[in-house]
Amino acid sequence: MMVPHFLSKQSALMPLLALACALGAQAQSPPQPAPPTDGGWRPFGKPTTPTSTPAPEPETTLKVDVKLVNVFATVVDAHGAPVAGLAKENFSVSEDGREQKIAVFERESALPLSVVLSLDTSGSTRKDLPLEVQSARHFAHAVLRPQDVLSLYSFNEIVDEVVPFTPSVKEVDRGLDRLRAGSATALFDAVMLGANALQDRRGRKVMVVITDGGDTASRVDYQQALRSAQEAEAIVYSIIVVPVEANAGRELGGEHALIQLSEDTGGKHYYASSAAGLDAAFAQISDQLRTQYLIGYYPSQKLTDSEFRRIQLKVQGENLATGLQVRNRAGYYTAPSR
Repeated sequence: MMVPHFLSKQSALMPLLALACALGAQAQSPPQPAPPTDGGWRPFGKPTTPTSTPAPEPETTLKVDVKLVNVFATVVDAHGAPVAGLAKENFSVSEDGREQKIAVFERESALPLSVVLSLDTSGSTRKDLPLEVQSARHFAHAVLRPQDVLSLYSFNEIVDEVVPFTPSVKEVDRGLDRLRAGSATALFDAVMLGANALQDRRGRKVMVVITDGGDTASRVDYQQALRSAQEAEAIVYSIIVVPVEANAGRELGGEHALIQLSEDTGGKHYYASSAAGLDAAFAQISDQLRTQYLIGYYPSQKLTDSEFRRIQLKVQGENLATGLQVRNRAGYYTAPSR
């Protein structure tokens, strides 16, 4: 029996048509989700999203790095003479009114001493400069021990580091011989630059400033100079050179600033009107440096809302003489200004 010609062509096209239909159906079907790899069940067509952990919110409370606070103190009697031989039990320390536990106590500290000696070489001190140099030389020879260092600064309209920190009194002598008088007075600049030089020194840090008390050329003000000294933990001693203490024609603003700066850093101010007065002031500073006490404590309050904490130090004891006075720095900043 013969098959019609048109049926034989249709039969030949049938496999191709079936394949095309199958491919078309596959293209229109939605993609199947990949099987879960952890053995769990997930509904069809609902892809999963990873669970994210919310980031913690930043803390807003101001925290302080609680570290040992060192306080160097000088105790003097009613006549201003240093008092030696006190014990740990004779001292009490508080911070912002809160009693603190003394963790470190040393008497007549042997810690190394770093001294910045700044001499006013402005025009107003020209005639007194030889006297200043002579007394400063005596002081350097008296105070420096092998473990101590001294840096010599001069200031007029500019501040100059004449001698960097050195234990050599010969180097200091040569620097003193090179001092020459200038014109204006950059007193607060000298305090700030001296404090910056002491900032990273270890041990006891002292600044001695010899000046007539005026300031006519500084780029920084008193508050900036004071903060720099406090952040460096420098004890500032001021020797104010005046011909007559009660001279009504003197400008007293710089003198009052030096007096307050010395008090807030645990130092003292002196007046001197002669070579003998300068020598006496330097001798008292040297004696006080030999009889300093070191009191250290860890602040009990770890959180603060103030950048400055005040330190109160008292002397106590039944057998102590009356009228004793303690000199120590007023406090410390919880964060540096720079």
